[in-house]
Amino acid sequence: MRAIDDGERRARLALRHRLAPQEHGSDVAALAGEIAGLHASDPATVMLAARARLRDATPEAIEHALYVERSLVRMLGMRRTMFVVPVALAAVVQASCTDALVPVERARLVKHLEAGGVTGDGERWLQATQEQTLSALVARGEATAAELSRDVPALREKIAMAQDKPYATTQGASSRVLFLLAAEGRIVRGCPLGSWTSTLNRWAPAQSWLPGGLPAIDPDEAAAQLVRRWLHAYGPGTYADLKWWTGWTAGLLRRALARVGPVEVALQGGTVGLVLAGDDEPLPAPAEPWTALLPALDPAPMGWQARDWYLGAHRPRLFDRSGNIGPTVWWEGRIVGGWAQRPDGEIVIALLEDVGSAASHAITAEARRLGDWIGAVRVTPRFRTPLERALVAT
Repeated sequence: MRAIDDGERRARLALRHRLAPQEHGSDVAALAGEIAGLHASDPATVMLAARARLRDATPEAIEHALYVERSLVRMLGMRRTMFVVPVALAAVVQASCTDALVPVERARLVKHLEAGGVTGDGERWLQATQEQTLSALVARGEATAAELSRDVPALREKIAMAQDKPYATTQGASSRVLFLLAAEGRIVRGCPLGSWTSTLNRWAPAQSWLPGGLPAIDPDEAAAQLVRRWLHAYGPGTYADLKWWTGWTAGLLRRALARVGPVEVALQGGTVGLVLAGDDEPLPAPAEPWTALLPALDPAPMGWQARDWYLGAHRPRLFDRSGNIGPTVWWEGRIVGGWAQRPDGEIVIALLEDVGSAASHAITAEARRLGDWIGAVRVTPRFRTPLERALVAT
């Protein structure tokens, strides 16, 4: 069994995630495919994660790929998390991840409709409302939730959620119905309302966005394809890493791994990692030292469950209580600090360890470049972390 130490893993990360400057790409759709998707629970992550990996990227160019070329799709995927993936990968994610979530989400919504007194027959209400919503959306071409609510009165209903819990709330029916239609692959999320940090967007029928819709793929074959993508971009990683990242059952993951046939390698610390067959040879290390300022929920720090080989002892200040990572500063494949944007637009950094003067200067220069790139937009992570909050407050 070949041994791959932490230094080699960090070098592979720099190359496979295109974080080293000489490895930067030029096409956002190709990039999203190479790293098995860009996290999109926080809309700003998509832009900032792409910016860190592409040459001469601009927000306008990334938005053009998303909403004009439509070479990318924003969808529910792994671990019930939002991702932006290339169209070619969307069917794989749908079959291996999203389809299994639909019955659970549908049953939950039906339960809330009935428990909240909206209707005595939640399934019948939901079916009728979905068809009316889809018809209204087809007639409009694209529409916001508010516009569709004017066309379909049922979408204006208020649904009581978790009324027996301390976090009880009331939610508009439109958000839940549209979420479910998207999870079923019948509608897609279009351009945002406002800047690229907006969490509100227009909706479009899937047929208009993806002519012919998403092709049907056998779930086991789709799972094998997704495992190959992950192993290429994130390998070596452990079985536990892969199970966490996908959110799959043990049975589905075992069947996928049997199809893929990965090779075992020895990782530093005594654990066993997995790589694609033929991909266990050493890769060339980046020619020059590199730094990156990655956004909250970036695919790189969210790619593994076991993170000590690049995170060190910095977890308490960089993660929230739910396991969401905030903005991070990287040097040579390790997280060495965090960053934030203050209300006046300044990008501020905090180094959590001594990295030397050369690295400090390089990180400061990258912070200036990031601030220039963001411009007048203000980025506040959707999930706030202790260090990010402290930097904004100082």
